[in-house]
Amino acid sequence: PWEKYNAVIIECILSGIMSVNGKKVLHMDQNPYYGGESASITPLEDLYKRFKLPGPPPASMGRGRDWNVDLIPKFLMANGQLVKMLLYTEVTRYLDFKVIEGSFVYKGGKIYKVPSTEAEALASSLMGLFEKRRFRKFLVYIANFDEKDTRTFEGIDPKKTTMRDVYKKFDLGQDVIDFTGHALALYRTDDYLDQPCCETINRIKLYSESLARYGKSPYLYPLYGLGELPQGFARLSAIYGGTYMLNKPIEEIIVQNGKVIGVKSEGEIARCKQLICDPSYVKDRVEKVGQVIRVICVLSHPIKNTNDANSCQIIIPQNQVNRKSDIYVCMISSAHNVAAQGKYIAIVSTTVETKEPEKEIRPALELLEPIEQKFVSISDLLVPKDLGTESQIFISRTYDATTHFETTCDDIKNIYKRMTGSEFDFEEMKRKKNDIYGED
Repeated sequence: PWEKYNAVIIECILSGIMSVNGKKVLHMDQNPYYGGESASITPLEDLYKRFKLPGPPPASMGRGRDWNVDLIPKFLMANGQLVKMLLYTEVTRYLDFKVIEGSFVYKGGKIYKVPSTEAEALASSLMGLFEKRRFRKFLVYIANFDEKDTRTFEGIDPKKTTMRDVYKKFDLGQDVIDFTGHALALYRTDDYLDQPCCETINRIKLYSESLARYGKSPYLYPLYGLGELPQGFARLSAIYGGTYMLNKPIEEIIVQNGKVIGVKSEGEIARCKQLICDPSYVKDRVEKVGQVIRVICVLSHPIKNTNDANSCQIIIPQNQVNRKSDIYVCMISSAHNVAAQGKYIAIVSTTVETKEPEKEIRPALELLEPIEQKFVSISDLLVPKDLGTESQIFISRTYDATTHFETTCDDIKNIYKRMTGSEFDFEEMKRKKNDIYGED
């Protein structure tokens, strides 16, 4: 059930963008409702069925239809790519977003708020006084850094100097490095340390600029859950002449001389020049590169030490728990209209590294105790075997364990480039849209 969901968002965004670009788009969905195996599951009874739990849910869970549970929760960076895509395609007019109340990081068995203002940074017990001064210098450097202006480099070559050396230059200790790389730059592993620093610097800039927009955290989340996103893009596609067909079983993808020519459904063939789909439709064209474990936990209390936040993110850096990849916790509640009054949904996710995935996420589950109900799933990470240049079949990747949409947007831009031969450029697309449909 999980894989379907990511693809739906990727496919909906691409069909929206291609429609705005003046392409003729037919969007077929095997399911009777928008959002594939459904972005958000409602009512709660359906979630119990989906995970084969003996139902119905206990009365203590409140009204079933007050629940909209996202199988794969992801937050949007306020200044990130997805928000830009939403603004550009004007899907924002169909959606209501609310800021996530805080971001936390795990250190030595406890969680600490990721400081969101200078005052918070100075008061934070994440680091000592001298460390704070050095960290502040580092942040000022990053804020002033401009790829196009060598005067801002201060002896660092963004294309050559590794991030490890940048940390050394500012004399930052291991805890601060952990927190910067994982809670600000949002890397899942430590591979980035030995790569040129430019991308990391830009990621930290994105974090601070997103944070500056709303103040509490850099993350946004739609009211009623992510299921609202595909619907917004479906409406958009329709405005620009795209066709959306629900409840269409896909019987066969028709390939001639190695190239896609159409899709067969209910005995009819829809002809096409290009096809975008998720791995579940083309099992022979994708390969498995790993697994993700996700556990949906229903709580009747906010998470301890989060200052009773009604929504938050917790990042457990891999170093803190002797792992290669981070563990993430996303928590939302009735404040986002996704759970019954007084209930909280916390979703734990990480990349599987051992034969006992449930043991791997124990540090995260301990932060959530007591847990009223758990829904566990392990899904394969699938990626396309080729770029689709020959076949013109462009396949999205399955969702990774991150709790934000930046990697998904990279995939969207990547597919766009493979399909059109040009880089995805917001400004260029705005101009195209104005050429076709006039200025607003």
